[in-house]
Amino acid sequence: MNATELIPAEAPDHTMARITVEDCLARIGDQNRFSLIHLAMTRVKQHRKGQPVLTKGKNKEIVMSLREIAAGEVSFDNIKELQGPARKRATETVQEAEETATTETNEE
Repeated sequence: MNATELIPAEAPDHTMARITVEDCLARIGDQNRFSLIHLAMTRVKQHRKGQPVLTKGKNKEIVMSLREIAAGEVSFDNIKELQGPARKRATETVQEAEETATTETNEE
């Protein structure tokens, strides 16, 4: 028996989607892997702060971030918009606290 007899004539249809770095780089239009990693890690941090995942899957957060990038859901153009209201509320709360502290200091 030779090696060609062991390989089926038609490869089985695997429906599992595989994400590759090349898919992500093609989607963001940049061949710099470091910028891809920066984008993916920014998205991971957003997930950790409670932002929802935009694609289906049950993988680790970095893989889900790469899936979002490959699907075109996350890009350099929209990453700041995706931080969502939770981040904006936290920023507003900090600004309000600073304003209150300033006002109290000026009143004394």
